[in-house]
Formats: sequence, structure tokens, C-alpha cells
Amino acid sequence: MSEQTVNLNFKQAKTDKDIRDIFDHTIDAFSDTPDFHWNLSEIKKEVKDGWQLYACQLDKEIIAALFLKIDGKVLLSKNTAVKMNYHGSGYSHRIKEFLEEFACVKKLNEIRHYCRIDNFRMYSLNESHGYEKTQNVLGEDGQIVEWVKVFDGTKKVRKRK
Repeated sequence: MSEQTVNLNFKQAKTDKDIRDIFDHTIDAFSDTPDFHWNLSEIKKEVKDGWQLYACQLDKEIIAALFLKIDGKVLLSKNTAVKMNYHGSGYSHRIKEFLEEFACVKKLNEIRHYCRIDNFRMYSLNESHGYEKTQNVLGEDGQIVEWVKVFDGTKKVRKRK
């Protein structure tokens, strides 16, 4: 992984201003994301529904956004794509590492990640990080798929039951 990747920081949105800042900095990159509706009211609805919103920042620039939700011993996650001009630099891998670190700190033993059924880049990324695709489909039109990674809290992957 490149030296640049280490500089990717994750900052949780704690106020309406933080949410607005993430939206304002990412509207051009994510307004057409097919995974979920990227508008201010939908983002606030997700947060109200218990999702934590994080800015994925490279220095001061937001290059992606991440939603996390704890459900028992499971971390639920979904994220926007990394901005196009940052593709190929390992940032998507760093986001996956952050998810595992977050789950370990919270003593969770499973991560469930959601992405669009036709997001083949995310399929490849998930597989490379030990996630397995489940049969669960979600969303209004059944176009969101679920991926799961089970581990023992030390990033040691276990097989799904």
C-alpha cells in the first residue's frame, strides 16, 4: 500500500454542519451513485435511522463517505465510491481496513457490507478482503446485495456458518 493511503482519515459527522460539509464536498462525485440516494434529506434520514456517517478524508479533502451501524455483534456498512481522480491508489482497501479496525475496537465479530448488484468493482474488492456474498437482496428494487465477513475480533477470518 502506498504512503499516501496511510494519510486517509475517518471523521464521524456529529452535527448537522458536519453532515452538510460531507454533502457539499461530495455532491459532484456522488450525486449519481446508484447504491443509495445521495441528497441531504436522504443522508439525514439515514443518520436518523441509526447510521453513523463518516467522511473519508485525504488531508482536508473528502474523497468518499461511509455509513456504519452496529446491530448487536454485527457492523453494517455501506459507502460511496472513492472520487474518480483517486481511484487506483488503495483508498478503497484502506476503507475496508478501517471497517475491520472499527469492528475490532467495538468487539464485533461480523461485518455486513451492502452494495449495488452491478457494482463489480466492489465485488472484487469485497472478495479480496475475505467477504462472502450472501443470498440476501435489499432495496426498493432488490438491487442491493449483502456481503459478510466473519472474524474473531482480531481480524482472523472465520468461515460463515
